Amino acid sequence: MPQDSFELLDPRFRRLTSGNAHVHKLFTGCQWAEGPAWFGAGRYLIWSDIPANRMLRYDETDGSVSVFRQPSGNSNGNTVDREGRLVTCEHSGSPITGKASG
Repeated sequence: MPQDSFELLDPRFRRLTSGNAHVHKLFTGCQWAEGPAWFGAGRYLIWSDIPANRMLRYDETDGSVSVFRQPSGNSNGNTVDREGRLVTCEHSGSPITGKASG
């Protein structure tokens, strides 16, 4: 997987990074990606592509990216609750939805 270094523009953030931190591009093709939620037990990342009305899933075990949910209600905010469930805020109708992990 390609790695890129990043430029630190504000020295106040230096304490938040390690000296060997790199940026890894996981996927291209999103119109506007945000709301990442990491599922450590399953080793995957879920995030939203708001204008495309979809959520994507990156699998750390094999590097694959797949559609997790489409339509997604134009979801934007995602988190994992204390029981390991995905909680998502959606623009379309403004609901908050939940889904068991997996």
